[in-house]
Amino acid sequence: MAKLGKRTRAAREAFAGKENVTVEEAVALVKGNANAKFDESVEIAMNLGVDPRHADQMVRGTVNLPNGTGKTVRVAVFARGPKADEAKEAGADIVGAEDLMETVQSGKIEFERCIATPDMMPIVGRLGKVLGPRNLMPNPKIGTVTMDVKEAVEAAKGGQVQFKAEKAGVVHAGIGKASFDEAKLVENVKAFVEAVAKAKPSGSKGTYMKKIALSSTMGPGVSISVDDAASQ
Repeated sequence: MAKLGKRTRAAREAFAGKENVTVEEAVALVKGNANAKFDESVEIAMNLGVDPRHADQMVRGTVNLPNGTGKTVRVAVFARGPKADEAKEAGADIVGAEDLMETVQSGKIEFERCIATPDMMPIVGRLGKVLGPRNLMPNPKIGTVTMDVKEAVEAAKGGQVQFKAEKAGVVHAGIGKASFDEAKLVENVKAFVEAVAKAKPSGSKGTYMKKIALSSTMGPGVSISVDDAASQ
């Protein structure tokens, strides 16, 4: 068994016996033990009582975090003419049509969010096998297939987070940086939990939110009281 480093041991000791704490306590613990040489991301994971293999139990949506994520998001937009110009003016990093499709098909994907106007979907549809597994496929349900290109690009650049339940019913996302003020991280956590709560699918039975945990990139996780996180 690998020997734990001094920093890892200290973090685990700090987290020992801390379970189902308040959001404020969890943020303080995670932030206080994020001691890596870089600005660690703060990540949330939620275990939901759903089976996303069933369409009526899929959990998917977006949330505009009140304090952003602290990350620079590269945005690609499939659009032509005036809408392409609108995308560029809004700050999109990559804009194109068939040329962008060819770039993506070649395996060159230099973006974290993909937006498309509805008329571009016949082109984008050919990229399903490439974009789908990376969770980059534009989708009207989360606002990435739209004629309001300006709003979509600005939202993506401004800290909008997408979430989607994985096979085990787990939703996870980055909700800020360890350098954020504690109050801002708390606001982001509660905004994310609220968004997931509102996305509860019709097929969900029994307990919807089973467990919530918070961690930093290099640190251990701490469980948060579901009741506390969900109270607004």
